[in-house]
Amino acid sequence: MTLSKIPDFVSANDLKTTSQPAVTEADMIQAVRTLLIGLGENPDREGLLDTPKRVVKSLKFLTSGYHQSLDELLNGAVFSEDVSEMVLVRDIDIFSSCEHHILPILGRAHVAYIPNGKVIGLSKIARICEMYGRRLQVQERLTAQIADALQGLLKPLGVAVVIEATHMCMVMRGVQKPGSWTTTSAMRGIFADDVKTRQEFMSLIRHSPTFH
Repeated sequence: MTLSKIPDFVSANDLKTTSQPAVTEADMIQAVRTLLIGLGENPDREGLLDTPKRVVKSLKFLTSGYHQSLDELLNGAVFSEDVSEMVLVRDIDIFSSCEHHILPILGRAHVAYIPNGKVIGLSKIARICEMYGRRLQVQERLTAQIADALQGLLKPLGVAVVIEATHMCMVMRGVQKPGSWTTTSAMRGIFADDVKTRQEFMSLIRHSPTFH
């Protein structure tokens, strides 16, 4: 990995590539083999022969957001438009991985903004959620990153993001509480400053069949 294209909201210090040697795919595959042995398994048995390769391929896909940028993602899909009413895309599937245990975070995002002369292609809102979701995350940061990305790209009157998710690190291990949901929000601009605008957004997403 080089530092020539550091993704949005990730610094060189976060990646720590300047002080660590390059890690090859073969190194990663060997690391998975070591983990399997440490768990008491035999990585050479038939069912596990290709597991290290599959795990590495899977992890690379699930963290591919580190290698994406907003410019590449948008591909020019920001347009001038004289509208100033709320734009809301709700029930966007979120699939991420918690940075503490590398276990799944599964949920939905509701994203709204009030244009100020510019709009974005609706599918790009889902793509932004996807890009930041495909990184090791905490839900609070993921919510803020989506809001800050839209605020920076469009300079709208305001942005609102609510994410509702269940964390497998709470369901499968630890306190083991199936059915628990975490809700986080990030409000920018008029959504933070104006109670009525914020209430309108919350009222609209409450009609979502997935809202908890």
